[in-house]
Amino acid sequence: MSQKVAIFRSEHFNAAHRLHNPAMSDEENRTVFGKCNSPNYHGHNYELIVRVVGAVDPSTGYVIDTKYLSELIHELVIERFDHKNLNLDTEEFKTLIPTIENISVVIYNLLRARIKEQLDLKITVYETERNYAEYPA
Repeated sequence: MSQKVAIFRSEHFNAAHRLHNPAMSDEENRTVFGKCNSPNYHGHNYELIVRVVGAVDPSTGYVIDTKYLSELIHELVIERFDHKNLNLDTEEFKTLIPTIENISVVIYNLLRARIKEQLDLKITVYETERNYAEYPA
Protein backbone atom coordinates (compact mmCIF):
# COMPACT_ATOMS: atom_id res chain seq x y z
CA MET A 1 0.00 0.00 0.00
CA SER A 2 1.31 3.37 -1.02
CA GLN A 3 1.70 6.13 1.54
CA LYS A 4 0.24 9.54 0.91
CA VAL A 5 2.26 12.76 1.04
CA ALA A 6 0.99 16.36 1.18
CA ILE A 7 2.57 18.92 -1.14
CA PHE A 8 2.00 22.64 -0.52
CA ARG A 9 2.40 25.62 -2.83
CA SER A 10 2.14 29.14 -1.44
CA GLU A 11 1.33 32.17 -3.60
CA HIS A 12 -0.11 35.61 -3.05
CA PHE A 13 -2.25 38.11 -4.90
CA ASN A 14 -3.58 41.58 -4.21
CA ALA A 15 -7.18 42.44 -4.94
CA ALA A 16 -9.93 44.88 -4.04
CA HIS A 17 -13.52 43.97 -3.27
CA ARG A 18 -16.75 45.12 -1.73
CA LEU A 19 -19.03 42.89 0.30
CA HIS A 20 -22.50 43.88 -0.85
CA ASN A 21 -25.72 42.00 -1.47
CA PRO A 22 -27.92 43.86 -3.97
CA ALA A 23 -30.97 42.02 -2.60
CA MET A 24 -30.53 43.80 0.74
CA SER A 25 -31.06 47.48 1.56
CA ASP A 26 -28.06 49.80 1.99
CA GLU A 27 -28.74 49.83 5.73
CA GLU A 28 -28.84 46.01 5.90
CA ASN A 29 -25.60 45.82 3.91
CA ARG A 30 -23.89 48.27 6.27
CA THR A 31 -25.14 46.30 9.28
CA VAL A 32 -24.04 42.92 7.93
CA PHE A 33 -20.77 43.87 6.21
CA GLY A 34 -19.67 47.00 8.09
CA LYS A 35 -16.50 48.64 6.70
CA CYS A 36 -16.27 45.88 4.08
CA ASN A 37 -19.35 47.40 2.42
CA SER A 38 -17.58 50.65 1.50
CA PRO A 39 -18.88 51.83 -1.89
CA ASN A 40 -15.27 52.74 -2.75
CA TYR A 41 -14.08 49.15 -2.17
CA HIS A 42 -11.08 48.07 -0.10
CA GLY A 43 -8.19 45.73 -0.71
CA HIS A 44 -6.28 42.80 0.74
CA ASN A 45 -2.96 41.09 0.23
CA TYR A 46 -4.28 37.55 -0.04
CA GLU A 47 -2.07 34.59 0.82
CA LEU A 48 -3.00 31.38 -0.96
CA ILE A 49 -1.90 27.91 0.08
CA VAL A 50 -2.71 25.01 -2.23
CA ARG A 51 -2.41 21.55 -0.65
CA VAL A 52 -2.29 18.46 -2.84
CA VAL A 53 -2.26 15.00 -1.25
CA GLY A 54 -1.62 11.71 -2.96
CA ALA A 55 0.62 8.72 -3.42
CA VAL A 56 4.18 9.30 -4.58
CA ASP A 57 4.59 8.25 -8.21
CA PRO A 58 7.51 5.77 -8.18
CA SER A 59 8.60 6.80 -11.69
CA THR A 60 9.03 10.51 -10.79
CA GLY A 61 9.15 10.65 -7.00
CA TYR A 62 6.41 13.31 -7.18
CA VAL A 63 2.89 13.53 -5.87
CA ILE A 64 2.50 16.39 -8.34
CA ASP A 65 5.15 18.30 -10.23
CA THR A 66 5.48 21.55 -8.25
CA LYS A 67 6.50 23.43 -11.40
CA TYR A 68 3.23 22.35 -13.03
CA LEU A 69 1.30 23.28 -9.86
CA SER A 70 2.94 26.71 -9.76
CA GLU A 71 2.18 27.36 -13.44
CA LEU A 72 -1.41 26.21 -12.95
CA ILE A 73 -1.94 28.55 -9.99
CA HIS A 74 -0.48 31.46 -11.94
CA GLU A 75 -2.60 30.74 -15.01
CA LEU A 76 -5.91 30.10 -13.26
CA VAL A 77 -5.70 32.26 -10.12
CA ILE A 78 -2.96 34.90 -10.12
CA GLU A 79 -3.49 36.15 -13.67
CA ARG A 80 -7.26 36.21 -13.08
CA PHE A 81 -7.38 37.94 -9.67
CA ASP A 82 -4.10 39.76 -8.96
CA HIS A 83 -4.45 43.57 -8.91
CA LYS A 84 -8.10 43.31 -9.86
CA ASN A 85 -11.32 44.58 -8.38
CA LEU A 86 -13.02 41.25 -7.79
CA ASN A 87 -16.52 42.74 -8.07
CA LEU A 88 -15.88 44.66 -11.28
CA ASP A 89 -13.05 42.91 -13.12
CA THR A 90 -13.83 39.19 -12.75
CA GLU A 91 -16.64 37.06 -14.10
CA GLU A 92 -16.62 34.81 -11.03
CA PHE A 93 -17.69 37.61 -8.68
CA LYS A 94 -20.05 39.63 -10.88
CA THR A 95 -22.98 38.03 -9.03
CA LEU A 96 -21.21 36.21 -6.18
CA ILE A 97 -20.24 38.17 -3.04
CA PRO A 98 -16.42 37.97 -2.85
CA THR A 99 -16.16 36.82 0.75
CA ILE A 100 -13.11 34.83 1.78
CA GLU A 101 -15.36 31.76 1.85
CA ASN A 102 -16.53 32.26 -1.74
CA ILE A 103 -13.01 33.13 -2.93
CA SER A 104 -11.68 29.83 -1.54
CA VAL A 105 -14.46 27.81 -3.22
CA VAL A 106 -13.94 29.57 -6.56
CA ILE A 107 -10.18 28.92 -6.47
CA TYR A 108 -10.79 25.28 -5.54
CA ASN A 109 -13.14 24.79 -8.49
CA LEU A 110 -10.73 26.47 -10.91
CA LEU A 111 -7.84 24.24 -9.84
CA ARG A 112 -9.84 21.05 -9.28
CA ALA A 113 -10.70 20.88 -12.97
CA ARG A 114 -6.99 20.58 -13.88
CA ILE A 115 -5.61 18.40 -11.06
CA LYS A 116 -5.90 14.62 -11.32
CA GLU A 117 -9.00 13.42 -9.50
CA GLN A 118 -7.08 10.80 -7.50
CA LEU A 119 -5.24 13.65 -5.77
CA ASP A 120 -6.90 15.39 -2.82
CA LEU A 121 -6.99 19.17 -2.99
CA LYS A 122 -7.44 21.75 -0.24
CA ILE A 123 -7.35 25.53 -0.61
CA THR A 124 -6.47 27.93 2.19
CA VAL A 125 -6.85 31.66 1.57
CA TYR A 126 -5.68 34.22 4.12
CA GLU A 127 -7.44 37.57 3.83
CA THR A 128 -5.52 38.89 6.85
CA GLU A 129 -3.16 37.28 9.35
CA ARG A 130 -6.17 36.43 11.49
CA ASN A 131 -8.90 35.72 8.91
CA TYR A 132 -8.67 32.80 6.57
CA ALA A 133 -10.81 30.10 4.98
CA GLU A 134 -10.17 26.50 4.00
CA TYR A 135 -12.07 24.57 1.37
CA PRO A 136 -13.08 21.86 1.57
CA ALA A 137 -13.40 22.05 5.35
